[in-house]
Amino acid sequence: MRRPTPARLADLKRTGAWPFLTWCFVEGHLTPDLDLLLAKTPGDLYLQWAARHPGDVQQITGVAQRFGWSANWTRDVARGALALICLTAGKTLAELGDGDFAAFAQALAGAPTAGRDAWMHNSARVFSLHQACYELRFCQHPPRQARPGQASIAQRVQAISQPGIRAAALRYLTTVAATLRPNTVGLRADSLIVFSGYLAAAHPDVRSLTQLNREHIEGFLGWNHKRPWRGRVARDQPVSAVVSKRTVIDLRCFLDDLALWGWAERPPRRLLFPTDIPRLDRPLPRALPPDADRDLMSAISELADPFARTGLTVLRGTGIRLGELLDLELDCIWDSASHGSWLKVPLGKLATERTVPLDEPALAALDEWMTRRGPQRALPHPRLNRPADFLFTERGRRLTAFRLRRGLDDAAAAAGLRGRDGQTMHVTPHQLRHTYATSLINSGMSLQALMALLGHVTTEMTLRYAALAAPAVRTAYEEAMSKARSRLTLAIAPAGQPIIPGRIEWLRAEMLKTRVAHGYCSRQLAADACPYANICEQCDNYVTAPEFIPQLQAQLADVTALRDDATARGWHAEVARHARVIASIQGHLKRLTR
Repeated sequence: MRRPTPARLADLKRTGAWPFLTWCFVEGHLTPDLDLLLAKTPGDLYLQWAARHPGDVQQITGVAQRFGWSANWTRDVARGALALICLTAGKTLAELGDGDFAAFAQALAGAPTAGRDAWMHNSARVFSLHQACYELRFCQHPPRQARPGQASIAQRVQAISQPGIRAAALRYLTTVAATLRPNTVGLRADSLIVFSGYLAAAHPDVRSLTQLNREHIEGFLGWNHKRPWRGRVARDQPVSAVVSKRTVIDLRCFLDDLALWGWAERPPRRLLFPTDIPRLDRPLPRALPPDADRDLMSAISELADPFARTGLTVLRGTGIRLGELLDLELDCIWDSASHGSWLKVPLGKLATERTVPLDEPALAALDEWMTRRGPQRALPHPRLNRPADFLFTERGRRLTAFRLRRGLDDAAAAAGLRGRDGQTMHVTPHQLRHTYATSLINSGMSLQALMALLGHVTTEMTLRYAALAAPAVRTAYEEAMSKARSRLTLAIAPAGQPIIPGRIEWLRAEMLKTRVAHGYCSRQLAADACPYANICEQCDNYVTAPEFIPQLQAQLADVTALRDDATARGWHAEVARHARVIASIQGHLKRLTR
């Protein structure tokens, strides 16, 4: 068994001893190595091992049936993969652990005879077996797809070419990592790397932060606004305004914190100011029109994928974010005898928990999914370091947003939604959140209540929806328009007749009227009362003479008629104004007739 695999294969072909070796492997007299089992056709090795351990095979088969695996995949995992890993580890199913699967993956990667196809096929089978062993509680950790690990802060800052700036950035990022989220620290590191790259290209003589001046920052601000994308999304297009703004904010936080903390590496003076931060456009939320919303939800209810059907119904009925939906747990529904059913939304984007009311379609969709889901073992929470019974799991694994996005595309096509280019409208899951909030604000919900439902932590986030339909603005608009529509329409005067109406018509007009000595004043209702009406007659400096008594008497008669007209119409402010003018004119006439 210690000889090279090609030599052993030649001996087996010459001697025909494979049945004897099979018996030795099954009875535990020999432990085969993985390279030999991958290079040699197994014959009935796996069948004999399965017959020797029927209980083990039955346990894996039971999990496979609960997960809904196909008959062929169940056979491959319950017999082939289970026999393969148990034979190479020299253990039974109950003795397997996470370490055995890790050792198998390492051996598979180093097996000389394992080609690409053999590696992919056996990796997939053992992954499913590991999943079943976790469900049976033989393993303590669920299997994870082989992905490159995330780089540490020290590894990321190696991209900063200036030694002085690299050392300051590493110390700074290590410090703020104690209070900021890992993703925030990673984004800030990316921003510092971008700034370092600009300095290396435009100002290679700058090696430390103490050499920075305002000229360097101004050049960076102009370059950052038009710089191309980098990294995995690299393309020959300028970065978005959001990315450009975030980079400037991260750089400003970095420089300001160094100055506040009094680090020796800080620049000699402040270099970035609030006015340097780019201002973003403030478009309205992209909510679906009511007819498109109705047709889309009707198509969603007919989707064949139960996960897409349930998830999209809950997104539209509760307004939660996509990540919050995927993080829901089995105990997420709270029932209240007096207030109905509520959905407990887990910690999400803004690290806040909240509850939102459930309508009938969303509650029915959740009940249907819970019935279909069945019992599954809790999975480790990626952030909270505890087991969590996630609601949306299938076959022992958490479901992702891919099926939701695909279901949304299928529903948009089935509903016949078309964009401006005539193609099927692309609807995103977050648009369902915008549509939910827009429908509520249009129905008169207060901003405070909407802010609580959406999980916003600042009013600025919710005020975007206030611009869609403000009830106060609509009320003021309707009031003004009703007054404007009721104004007097002056017809064009026929030839030979005056264009200004006569005194009787003017007195009866639906206007705010003021009688002045030399004519008439007409003001529309929408403009409210004139603050300068009859200001001269009420002024302390107003002086009249006996020759103006006839005009004052005529004006007094008109103002009295206007007061009576305003009283009949219920214009109380006008009644008070005319009463003041009457008192003033009567006083002047009394003095003149003594």
